[in-house]
Amino acid sequence: MTWASHLPIIVVLIPLLTAYITPMLGWMDKRICNPLVIVSTSFAFIASLLLARSVLTRGVISYHMGGFAPPFGIALVVDYFGAYMCIVISFLTLMAAIYSREYIAKELHESKTAPYYTLLMLMTGGMMGASVTGDLFNMFVFFEILSISSYALVAITGKKVAILASYKYLLLGAIGTSFTLVGIAYLYILTGTLNMADLSVRLASLYGVGRSSWTLLVALAFFMVGYSIKAALFPLHTWLPDAHSMAPSSISAVLSGILIKVGALALIRVLFNIFQPEFVVETIPVTSMISWMAAVAIIVGSLFAISQVDLKRMLAYSSVAHIGFIILGVGLATGYGTTGGILHIFNHAMAKGCLFLCAGAIIYKTGLRNIDDLAGLGNKMPFTMAAFTIAALSMIGIPPTAGFISKFYLGLGALETGTWSGWVFIGAILLGSLLTAIFYMRVINNIYFKEPLHREDVQRDETPLGMLIPILILAGGCVIFGIFPRIPLSLAEPAAKLLLGI
Repeated sequence: MTWASHLPIIVVLIPLLTAYITPMLGWMDKRICNPLVIVSTSFAFIASLLLARSVLTRGVISYHMGGFAPPFGIALVVDYFGAYMCIVISFLTLMAAIYSREYIAKELHESKTAPYYTLLMLMTGGMMGASVTGDLFNMFVFFEILSISSYALVAITGKKVAILASYKYLLLGAIGTSFTLVGIAYLYILTGTLNMADLSVRLASLYGVGRSSWTLLVALAFFMVGYSIKAALFPLHTWLPDAHSMAPSSISAVLSGILIKVGALALIRVLFNIFQPEFVVETIPVTSMISWMAAVAIIVGSLFAISQVDLKRMLAYSSVAHIGFIILGVGLATGYGTTGGILHIFNHAMAKGCLFLCAGAIIYKTGLRNIDDLAGLGNKMPFTMAAFTIAALSMIGIPPTAGFISKFYLGLGALETGTWSGWVFIGAILLGSLLTAIFYMRVINNIYFKEPLHREDVQRDETPLGMLIPILILAGGCVIFGIFPRIPLSLAEPAAKLLLGI
């Protein structure tokens, strides 16, 4: 057995072991923390790429912890979707880690440096683990790891508004956790197993069997509520705007870019890996219900974003809308639709990560958060604002950006349903994109076409290079993966087919 065969556990252990040693090294010298985390996330990203190559070559990988075969042993199962998520998580976390070197030195007191990086690595390890676990209870454990660390990161600045936002996030997160834990307990009572593959087989024999079917429906409902809270799906999104706008911008990028997508991943796993597509699409049309919820989320999230004056809060509400795009694609339960939803996880992560890092750079250099105060920044911070504009165009879905590709697939998926509701969903996609254009063009107009109040405001004062590099990489990705979409589609398409069983 070679080291490559251990890649499923390596991608989880790298961030978790880094979280373990960071406080000790940070106690000796706080300057060690950032290079350590950058090296760690770089290795995790490389390991994720190697893992994805292995999955594309060999198919689904099952790694048995301690050598004990499931359902009695714990298994890590890496399919196309899990490998895809590991790449997205490690890549965006690496960008946030590079960005944090300069940003955190100004944002946080030096005594919080080691805790910040420790919590970031814990959150990353939790997201990685939730993406590759093949055991339902261990998914719950990994969600607790990522959730608790994210609550602390939202409040780490110590500001009253951040602490209140974290407390609200904690309360709603605890409610979501309670729902999922009860759902897990119901399934265990019915089947005596928590291995996802084993659950899928045993549950299939219980569909429509007396009281068992009612217990299954209750468990499914609990999972839907619990993981919808984690994914911030409307109307269970109320924790997100405060938490994402009050967190440090490097953390906001990770929260909006990938953490809520892990909630979407858990929802997808429950619907398609545990309960099976036939049950949730035909027997109990759950996917149809979440499609309508997602369509409403696209419109409502965009309308709330238009009404905001705080830049980061506007970006946070935009995430409510775009989690709607992702869930809509999944709910369509068609090849193109599900591919578009999965692809949008990556495209939104790049664009929203870039936008939040740009917002952090603006606050870092000017202290401004009000959209109407951003006049002249196109000349003051030209590279940062150019990156902001590119990422905003990707969010709107303007070709040749990556956002256009995923929305195009979503539109094809809606047509593929062959129903009148498909046309309604196409209308929601187009209207949501139009509303997205309205609130992002408002910002771009202020940046480039509105005169600043004072001439000194337009003096060139670009963000530090350490913060600018990840911003430019993410903005470049929005264009590169729009021109060459086959790169992410090489994993997104087989992931969708495997989930749907086609």
